[in-house]
Amino acid sequence: MKTSFIKNKSELASHGNRKLRKVAFSILEYALNIANPYKSTQRILKVKTNKIKIDNISFNLSRIGNIYVLGAGKASLSIAKALEDLLDDKITDGIIVVKRGQKENLKRIRVFEAGHPVPDEDGLNATRQIVEIAKKAKENDIVICPLTGGCSSLLVLPAEDISLEDKRIVSKLLLNSGAPIQDINTVRRHISMIKGGRLAQYIHPATCITLSLKTIYDDMPWPDPTLPDPTTFNDAISILKRYNLMDKVPESVRKHLVRGVNDPTLETVKSFDNMKVYTFYVVDRIKVCEKIVDYARRLGFNSYILSTKIEGESRDAGIFFASIASEIEKFGRPFKPPCAIIVSGETTVTIGNEHGVGGPSQELALAAAIQLDKCKSRRTVITAIDTDGNDGVTDATGGIVDHSTVSRLKMLGIDANRELHNHNSYYALKNSGDLIITGFTGTNILDLNIILVG
Repeated sequence: MKTSFIKNKSELASHGNRKLRKVAFSILEYALNIANPYKSTQRILKVKTNKIKIDNISFNLSRIGNIYVLGAGKASLSIAKALEDLLDDKITDGIIVVKRGQKENLKRIRVFEAGHPVPDEDGLNATRQIVEIAKKAKENDIVICPLTGGCSSLLVLPAEDISLEDKRIVSKLLLNSGAPIQDINTVRRHISMIKGGRLAQYIHPATCITLSLKTIYDDMPWPDPTLPDPTTFNDAISILKRYNLMDKVPESVRKHLVRGVNDPTLETVKSFDNMKVYTFYVVDRIKVCEKIVDYARRLGFNSYILSTKIEGESRDAGIFFASIASEIEKFGRPFKPPCAIIVSGETTVTIGNEHGVGGPSQELALAAAIQLDKCKSRRTVITAIDTDGNDGVTDATGGIVDHSTVSRLKMLGIDANRELHNHNSYYALKNSGDLIITGFTGTNILDLNIILVG
């Protein structure tokens, strides 16, 4: 049975290009359903009378001591639910850390809430308990780690010479800098005692099995608590300098990074030689995008993936998407309408000292709306969502816009360009009736953008 995620469909379909908006809802909900890792975890992990099989490896239950579940992330709860349903009382103990507001009670696995995207004391306390369990795991034990997007903030254990508050400051500076997530995580690893493969080190000599969502690119280490890390302290310093943050981060962070350059023992884990570490991806973002294309074709649209690696400023991406749609409307190029264009990745927002409320997907949607109005595009609907259900620090997952969005704002005396400049996309889209509300979706495959041209 498919879940209906969008809670405010009636409002969203009451104006603008109603027909295309309804198609967009159908595609979005299809995407969120197939991206949920609950069922795919059950497909990859099989439990028989005396055996546990995960993909192509198997374990004899009579030779297993304890089974622990330790993890974090915005989709970790869905994986943990599947593990409980499969393993039940075979689980000795477990802890997962989820984003605040996402908590559900499980039978065998303890669920902790913590701050995201800026780490907090609750995340620190939960992580310490995870490390305690990891360290007590013995050679014949198995530790299953559901680690998904968001765990870089939720699993927080700063280096010994760095306080939690100093790490919070670094997180805020990086998040506001417009740096891509891979750069942010490189710095995070090098001021942490759990990232950069260190969780797997704590689990050794037990078997470490990570279940994750393949959301980023093949050349980027993920999930970083249980994978070797190719980046270095020098890389972390270079990133801070690139975004003019080296002089802004706390002194404890600067000293730790410089110390790490000169002390190889502080470096992140580069190899798991002689360690029993396995990683399985229960959902692959690229394959999800391919299935979305097939679904849109069944709905009668010429469908294409434009990119699965979109990065950069959200507003620039929004202008670009709307410009492509205008070209299709007017000239039938590069694609023939009706068409559906799928874009995935993770755009960012660079903000200054003063800004309003919003998120990267909402900012992309508002910028797209302004460009659609400028180009007089009347047969286009653009949706932009953060697939976990929360875009930025708002209750919206993103926005859906068309040619009518800006005109509705004008009728209310709201200047869309001014709100975009002030990074106040939530206010603008709320007033235009274009915020998409889903609540937590149980998955997290980065951002998803759908361009529909009728």
